[in-house]
Amino acid sequence: MQYSPLLLVVSPTNNPFLISLVLFLFSLVILITLSQLLCYFYPKHKRLQLPPGSMGWPYLGETLKLYTENPNSFFSNRQKRYGDIFKTHILGCPCVMISSPEAAKIVLVTKAHLFKPTYPPSKEKMIGPEALFFHQGDYHSKLKKLVQSSFLPCTLKASVSDIENIVLNFLPTWENNTINTLHEMKKYAFDVAIISAFGDNKELEIEGIKNLYHSLEKGYNSMPLNFPGTPFHKSMKARKLLNETLRKLIARRRKNNNIDGGLLGVLLGSREQKTGKNNELSDSQIADNVIGVIFAAHDTTASVLTWLLKYLHDNHHLLQAVTKEQGGIKQRLIEANRGLTWEDTRNMPLTSRVIQETLRTASILSFTFREAVHDVEFEGYLIPKGWKVLPLFRSIHHCAEFFPHPEKFDPSRFEVPPRPNTYMPFGNGVHSCPGSELAKLEMLIFLHHLTTTYRWEVVGDEDGIQYGPFPVPKRGFPIMVHPQK
Repeated sequence: MQYSPLLLVVSPTNNPFLISLVLFLFSLVILITLSQLLCYFYPKHKRLQLPPGSMGWPYLGETLKLYTENPNSFFSNRQKRYGDIFKTHILGCPCVMISSPEAAKIVLVTKAHLFKPTYPPSKEKMIGPEALFFHQGDYHSKLKKLVQSSFLPCTLKASVSDIENIVLNFLPTWENNTINTLHEMKKYAFDVAIISAFGDNKELEIEGIKNLYHSLEKGYNSMPLNFPGTPFHKSMKARKLLNETLRKLIARRRKNNNIDGGLLGVLLGSREQKTGKNNELSDSQIADNVIGVIFAAHDTTASVLTWLLKYLHDNHHLLQAVTKEQGGIKQRLIEANRGLTWEDTRNMPLTSRVIQETLRTASILSFTFREAVHDVEFEGYLIPKGWKVLPLFRSIHHCAEFFPHPEKFDPSRFEVPPRPNTYMPFGNGVHSCPGSELAKLEMLIFLHHLTTTYRWEVVGDEDGIQYGPFPVPKRGFPIMVHPQK
């Protein structure tokens, strides 16, 4: 009997090799199918491990350690033990901390859409849910442009004389007195924040807004217990009254068609410039963002100014050099019979480097909060949806690889620009601080008049750092101030 060639191929009984080949191919198909099903039902990120680290005590996590230890030690000890990415649990939230410039850039810049800005709900209530730094996307982009426009050089130029007047009225109250530097700097930074928010208009509501904001601020770092008698409850009452007062001010400016003056004027005048389309913000959006900018411009700037005075006091050669630089500028002002200008503040290279080094060394913002919007694979680890992600600015600023001898206060290191993504005192990416230039400006103006007119000495010999929540010298750095002879 003769068999056809086709039958020889398909009939395994006649060829043991074909039997093995068919079985192998059948097994391969089964394996591929199972593998695809496994990947479908158990994606890769489901099989990834969490970063190494400790979650600390139940509920409390490692919060107490973070806020009672030197933050340099807290971060560096864990970095040495676990690497540049590790997990922990602080402020009631599971967190992943990252301490390399490359990882920080991913979270804050290149893949910022995967990590939304986040704050504890209590803080959001106190500042206002419509504030710029609680959002991302179109609303955030629109607000960021508006806020940034009120801090552009062309706008800040007009603020120099206003800020200088604040300093000239403020410093004489220190003469021959012992002052708490941190408390005094908070007053100064707050007055500058009010000018930037409302302009120099002397409106009826401004004094009430100041008082209500101070009441609000007292409960900002308290436990969020909204019961009568608690600091948080008192703050929330002040927040409600503050909102009502701001709405009255907004209504009157709109009625009088007066949209000039500070950030409030910019927000009131918000329109689609090219089309003329009405794109006005609501009263609540304006109020929340005005309060948010005051909040952002207040405590952090005051803390940096306090460190500035301490570092200059502790490094007498730098104080002499800064005084010499500012003295030269003062001589030119006297000869021209004028006050400081924006151009003068651009001609203070040494003083500017002292500010840069203060921002690095003090690292007032040790980290920032982001939240994973869904499960994210990050450097071979899983960051689950809802977990907080904290880029550690302080660890990066104090890394010897990027800043040799990081414990040394050395402004000369900024004669050469730092490596990208290693210096982030105001954050990075779309959510970086829009008021950074205003903060630098008020520091430069303050240092000009302080160093050329006064001297100061520390009262007491207690050294060290306190955290509340920003790191500042102990007891607020008490000093005795004398007129310069």
